[in-house]
Amino acid sequence: MASICEGRVAVVTGAGRGIGRGHALELARQGARVVVNDLGGDVHGANPDSAAAKEVVEEIVAAGGEAVASGHDVSTADGAAGLVRLALDTFGELHAVVNNAGILRDRTILNMTEDEWDSVLAVHLRGTFLVTREAGRHWRERSKAGAPVDARVINTSSVSGLFGNTGQSNYGAAKAGIAGFTIIASLELARYGITVNAVSPSARTRMITPRGQERMAAREDFDPFAPDNIAPLVTWLAGPDSKDVTGRVFNVHGGRISVLEGWREGPVIDKGARWEPSELAVVMPHLVAKAAANVSLR
Repeated sequence: MASICEGRVAVVTGAGRGIGRGHALELARQGARVVVNDLGGDVHGANPDSAAAKEVVEEIVAAGGEAVASGHDVSTADGAAGLVRLALDTFGELHAVVNNAGILRDRTILNMTEDEWDSVLAVHLRGTFLVTREAGRHWRERSKAGAPVDARVINTSSVSGLFGNTGQSNYGAAKAGIAGFTIIASLELARYGITVNAVSPSARTRMITPRGQERMAAREDFDPFAPDNIAPLVTWLAGPDSKDVTGRVFNVHGGRISVLEGWREGPVIDKGARWEPSELAVVMPHLVAKAAANVSLR
């Protein structure tokens, strides 16, 4: 079987462990040269350590692939610029960016601090924006110069943002924002030969709570919660065969892939004139009663 990413260069953020590590290894197995980005540290983003990214690079190289480690902080403009520059300086080109980096600082809304809110959105949402912007500017320059561009951005959303999860208003808001960002970016970047999609993975990682870890315990046969299960779709999205797919968010769990269809307009009432607030007291309960309940995967 041919390697579906042969000759391509991919950047994967948050690739030192878990789902991101799986992405980096599979991309390399499929022929891509990979920039393994990970600031390191714990699940809260503290105590940076480059060891994890270097270990993934060593594993790729030992298997005959090409990779370089990056410790750039994607939540900063300088870090995002340095990351893209490293890919170009090392491999001479760039074809795909996988925005996977993230941290957790769970807390209910009433107990959450501003720093717990800001830090989570900085890594997930701002990091996705900054790296996409930096790579997108490079591809735009190539396109305007008449060079061929067949580029990919793959973002990471979550069921927490798409369907809701108590105690994760910061994380969920960031992940919902990433889904919206994905759709808008796909519209803006299409003219330059860039597709933008997102995955919403369900897998066992160190970001899962102890209770969740127990529920997702490994199995002897096929392990549906193994973090490596997300990589095949991400790798396909990073390759040339996905050129006609853009602006989509995919839910991925084990061997199951679904296309998430987003907001749809439900029941409607139109007076044809401006409402009086008192009129809505009668109208709104009936309108809401006709609507489907919020979707939940729980």
